Amino acid sequence: MKIIVPMAGVGSRLRPHTLTTPKPLTVIAGKTIVQRLVEDISKVIDQKIEEIAFVIGPVTKGFPSDTAEKLLKIANSLGAKGSVYVQEEALGTAHAIYCAKESLSGPCVVAYADTLFKADFTLDTNADGAIWVKQVEDPSAFGVVKLENGFITDFVEKPKEFVSDLAIIGIYYFKDGNKLKEEIQYLIDNDLKENNEYQLTNVLESLKQQGAKFIPGKVNAWMDCGKKDPTVDTNKQVLSFEAKDGNNLVSEDVIVENSEIIQPCYIGKNVVLKNSKIGPYVSIGENSTVENATITNSLIQTNVEISNANFDNAMIGNYAKYNGKFTSISIGDYTELI
Repeated sequence: MKIIVPMAGVGSRLRPHTLTTPKPLTVIAGKTIVQRLVEDISKVIDQKIEEIAFVIGPVTKGFPSDTAEKLLKIANSLGAKGSVYVQEEALGTAHAIYCAKESLSGPCVVAYADTLFKADFTLDTNADGAIWVKQVEDPSAFGVVKLENGFITDFVEKPKEFVSDLAIIGIYYFKDGNKLKEEIQYLIDNDLKENNEYQLTNVLESLKQQGAKFIPGKVNAWMDCGKKDPTVDTNKQVLSFEAKDGNNLVSEDVIVENSEIIQPCYIGKNVVLKNSKIGPYVSIGENSTVENATITNSLIQTNVEISNANFDNAMIGNYAKYNGKFTSISIGDYTELI
């Protein structure tokens, strides 16, 4: 089994945090979004993961030069070969997958790296394909699927009238990666674009018309990391799941001086807490110092200095410094509010 992870988008909706860090490498409760994504996929696949192929953007689009190195480490941590490809120009969801054409063979999962999920199903790898879906209250904002006798019959993009409430979350399984590659190649060779891009939905429709049967993979939770508020909420949900699994994410070397930690929280290595109340639902990255602060429901990265703060629903980047009285803030790497 292979996992293909297109992640070349610049993450403009999550700025300023993505000005220096690609969105999939944003850390949630101690792990990057993309690492959590591939780990969660591995849990629903009852097969060995042979390779994880990442499709990133060029350095000129804001991807740091060490991005490939970080991604290869993630693949190695799961016992898989790592491959990194570059999508030089954003030409659509299908084109992003095609950039990893050298890795497209055999059974594979395609997962766009701006979402996380929780599921308790095991993927049926005998099916031609599967599409991960989540029941939503307002399907008009999503691409949805229609079902009949347990199989997907139609793909409908942002339906104005109700046809289904099963939203596509951006994770797909294909039994034959070569066939997927051939269909995308056909789109590109014939310049079959939609909204000036090569779209995966057109590939899915073509495969279905040729007889491929797709089944739904229904997830229990779908967590968005597109904007600041949903990302902070994703941190909250991840911490809740970790707590339910009995995991303690507070490092043993945290220095707690006249302070209280209300679980669930993630507190990284070499963190100092003084005269503060932290939690619930707070992540603080390593090498950070927090003093005279009350922080709830917030996502704070590494090497941060915080004092005299009262945070709720805050997101703070790496190496930031804060001394003030704002509450729901969003400041990026190396920012100083003092």
